[in-house]
Amino acid sequence: MRNANSQLNRRVVYSSHFVPAELLAAHGLLPHRLFSATRATPLLAGANEGLCPYATAFVKEAGEFLAVGEAVIVTTTCDQMRRAAEFLGAQSGNVFLMNVPATWQTATAQRMYRDELARLSRFLVRFGGVQPEDARLAEIMETYEQQRTALRAGREKMKAREFAEAVIALHQSESSADVGLPAQNTYDASGPMVARSTQSPPRIRLALVGGPLPREHFQLYELLEESGARIVLDATETGERTLPAPFDRAHLQSKPLEELARAYFQIPDAFHRPDTELHLWLKRELAARKAQCVLFFHHNWCDLWHAELQRLKETFSMPVIELEPNGADGQSPRTLSRIQALLEMFA
Repeated sequence: MRNANSQLNRRVVYSSHFVPAELLAAHGLLPHRLFSATRATPLLAGANEGLCPYATAFVKEAGEFLAVGEAVIVTTTCDQMRRAAEFLGAQSGNVFLMNVPATWQTATAQRMYRDELARLSRFLVRFGGVQPEDARLAEIMETYEQQRTALRAGREKMKAREFAEAVIALHQSESSADVGLPAQNTYDASGPMVARSTQSPPRIRLALVGGPLPREHFQLYELLEESGARIVLDATETGERTLPAPFDRAHLQSKPLEELARAYFQIPDAFHRPDTELHLWLKRELAARKAQCVLFFHHNWCDLWHAELQRLKETFSMPVIELEPNGADGQSPRTLSRIQALLEMFA
């Protein structure tokens, strides 16, 4: 078995927000969450069969990490990612399929998730990580908690893209020295280094809701803000919806793994059945941010999020506008025209 120091620059790659970065870091490994580009071409012959563009892109990118000896974690949160695990598992034994229960309201379901984290821990040790003591896991959890607290505190002064990039940086450590720290110091407890422009007041307070927003579509943030919108809530998989709730301080010290499981398993998501917690969370946050409109972002191949559209329209007393950014960078003529029509409603 390799010694602990030799593992500090080995990456563990994943895409799901139900994989706790803290657990990977506590084993002396580098968490590296992928935000895949949907136009990527897979490395495996026939990998398009049974895979959506996002899962196909994940297969390609994750396969590149496997080829150099890194590990990959895939979750069971959708059928396409289950299929992705099959393709990746054919390349390497360093692939872990993590079962995330779809039901979430029972103690049994949470125990199942906690047991999966324990099984994941054993996989990380076999990969070469170091089994952490409870005190070490609690310390790492404290570090991530401090960074998330600072990120949330600075959100109001950040542009939407800055916030999304900071969320990504929190999950992509480049060395053991910056585990839990953003790659660039773009924010602190009082806000980011670059303040929001004050040239013209926004015409609409907008909430962005939906599934994975690939980095190739991040120009949407700038396009919306330059057009006069202010994104007061980013509830995509790149935004704050997928950040776990604050840890309970007493449980953090006494039972860190159980507390880690509690915080991450309760992240609101369309994958959960029933999806009531997602809608309760959205209702609370939309009211708190005084949002005027929901821009519902989803890809036409994502059945989980597509099924949420009608319920969102029925639940919230504000316009819910559907957006399918089919262009390579999310700026197809159809997308641009829909954004312009949305803003004209509030002119």
